[in-house]
Amino acid sequence: MKKNKHVGGKTFEKFRWTIKKFSELDSEELYSENFVLNGHAWRILIYPKGDGVDYLSIYLEAWGLDNFPECWSRFANFELALINQVNGKLTKVKGIKQSECTFNATENIRGYPEFIPLDKLCGPSSGFIVNDTCVIEARIFLSKSEVEQTWEFMDFKGLGEIEKAFVPLLEEVCSWHPSLVDCQRKRRRKYSELAFTTLGEVLHFLKTKKVKDMDDDECKHLQNLWEELETFGFDLSWLVAHYQYALDMKGYRKKVEHVKRMEEKVDALELELEVARRELVSLKEVVEEKHLDAKLGYGG
Repeated sequence: MKKNKHVGGKTFEKFRWTIKKFSELDSEELYSENFVLNGHAWRILIYPKGDGVDYLSIYLEAWGLDNFPECWSRFANFELALINQVNGKLTKVKGIKQSECTFNATENIRGYPEFIPLDKLCGPSSGFIVNDTCVIEARIFLSKSEVEQTWEFMDFKGLGEIEKAFVPLLEEVCSWHPSLVDCQRKRRRKYSELAFTTLGEVLHFLKTKKVKDMDDDECKHLQNLWEELETFGFDLSWLVAHYQYALDMKGYRKKVEHVKRMEEKVDALELELEVARRELVSLKEVVEEKHLDAKLGYGG
């Protein structure tokens, strides 16, 4: 089951895995079916009796990385959730939402060996096991740029199914740099598909983002895309300057924001100064009516 949801201002795609006859599981480990979230293949791995501990162990595996070079990486903000089927507010969630976690060919599994104690999991009133059924969710959080995209795929030069919005950008740069296509001709289709998808993501980012968008999150997202792109063997010398320029805009953006804050501060001070000048003029008028050397007098 795959759905887009919103929580805490963030958008995520999720996969729900329902495990029936949980008490009858006799294998040490159990995998979910493969599923695709955020354009990548994943699967959930659990140890029903614990991964060497008296806890339910739950992991997220980036599936299908065996055919990629060791330097290739996938980045994701994710959560794993054990659904409380009696009271959803008691659902147990663990994950990484604030910073992207790296998955690669040597470290393709991330998760929690001590997700929940087995006695708490199986307690008769815990709500985690109902009718001998356990429900686990994987949630992949999307960056702002990914949320804004609507995915529709089309063939690109017979090398793979690529997001439709990326294809005109890829056609353009490949006409300028034919080696981009040539270096992928002998690759496996899935490999070249991911390669051009990643290149398309970088090009789409550079084409659609504005200087004002380049905050810390967007720069980190671009850096992660670039690190992934570098693993596919493209000659990227023609793109490096544009990539670096985009990252430099974070500093420029901060300087512009600092200038605006200083202008606002100066405007406020000038306004305060103008008010003070007017008060001074009024005070001088009062003071000039009476001189300090004037006699006080007592009437008469």
